[in-house]
Amino acid sequence: MLTHKLLGVIFDLDNTLVSSSLNFDNIRKALGCSKNIDLLNFVDSLPKQQRIDAHQVLVDYEINDANSASKLAGTDELLALLSKLSIPCAIVTRNCKQAALIKLNNNNIDVPILLTREDHKAKPAPDALLHLAQYWNTPPENLLYVGDYLYDLQAAQNANTMSCLVTYAKALSYAGLADIVVDDLSELCDVIKQNMRVLLAIP
Repeated sequence: MLTHKLLGVIFDLDNTLVSSSLNFDNIRKALGCSKNIDLLNFVDSLPKQQRIDAHQVLVDYEINDANSASKLAGTDELLALLSKLSIPCAIVTRNCKQAALIKLNNNNIDVPILLTREDHKAKPAPDALLHLAQYWNTPPENLLYVGDYLYDLQAAQNANTMSCLVTYAKALSYAGLADIVVDDLSELCDVIKQNMRVLLAIP
């Protein structure tokens, strides 16, 4: 259950609202990045020209992935519910903005605020989440961050927001870090309805 009154919802993008087939092992191999180093940190640490080249390789992978991404189950249902409840929502992703916009446009996902790694330090840093708390003039503990990966839960912890892990029926070792664990976004809809004590007809 939600531990505080829900006043805003922030979503991860890949494998939360849309599918992603990014093969990070292939990307790491292409860039010469070992598994125990964060990929974005590795790229940022490279000398200038290598950094520019590596960034372009990463963007190319992301855009290729974006063109084949599809909307995941429950996305429309949950966004409709949040709209009916007048709860603001945003997306915070480690993607580049170009790829993220392709995914949103191709899948007709209308979320008014999109923050990418070009806007703030990437997750698990809390910067983007704290920015939204300030922008909405809302205490972080009244916001819910929804994602599918460890970085999402760590970002929520670092920002002191509530967290929801979407598993899509996978057993994930870090599930215990989340305030809420659901199989999909339709299940999260049910959690929010129960928490708000309202019954709404979703078209």
